[in-house]
Amino acid sequence: MSDQILSGKTGVIFGVANKRSIAWAIAKAWHRAGAKLIFNYQGERLRENVEELVAEFGPETKMFPCDVTNDEEIESFFGQVKEIAPKLDLMLHSVAYAPKEALEGTFVATTREAFRVAHDVSAYSLVALSRGVAPFMTDGGSIVAMSYYGAVKVVPHYNVMGVAKASLEASARYLASDLGARKIRVNCISAGPVQTLAARGISGFSSMMKHYEEHAPLKRSCTTEELGQTGVFLASEGSGSITGQVLYADGGYEIMGM
Repeated sequence: MSDQILSGKTGVIFGVANKRSIAWAIAKAWHRAGAKLIFNYQGERLRENVEELVAEFGPETKMFPCDVTNDEEIESFFGQVKEIAPKLDLMLHSVAYAPKEALEGTFVATTREAFRVAHDVSAYSLVALSRGVAPFMTDGGSIVAMSYYGAVKVVPHYNVMGVAKASLEASARYLASDLGARKIRVNCISAGPVQTLAARGISGFSSMMKHYEEHAPLKRSCTTEELGQTGVFLASEGSGSITGQVLYADGGYEIMGM
């Protein structure tokens, strides 16, 4: 791929929390490929983290607050974006959350509230943000969301997050159908387990990594740098005919039966 394959494109990034997050890896890759980026931050607690990271891209890179569960904040975010970027080409959705207790024990014990929160934050937010960004994608665009194998197979302790990721993947397909006539593509990257702070909150994560090393064709999962490059591919013209798909970047683990 050309080093500046995304030159002239502008994108919005949702979900950067820290330097180890997948969202940050993709943001860095998009930036290296020439894209101009605008970031959200989820509340004051994360503002300093995101501010420090975004500073690496120079003072012209903007960030605005946006709680993805709040429609008024989403509207306000895109209102501020409009002041500096009347046209957008890219959007990254790397947002997921479930209450900690819902990622322990059994799925059958999931409370109604935990189910609601997980789906609101992790799946419906893609719908709401796509609705917000679509009017800016006047020449078409690419929306990329982050998923995981737990959307299609049972992964111990992933519980309600797996069900929410299944909803995310289905939402991406319906959005791809709705937005295709506007030349807007919507795809998911299903990443293998990587060492992020969020992953460490999943019980048994280290044994999951070991399992991939033993069973994946490549004898490993993936790196955040590789996910960044996958994100560049889905943002580029090289994937111009790909939409509504889930692209697995997991060392080939998804293909294995036994």
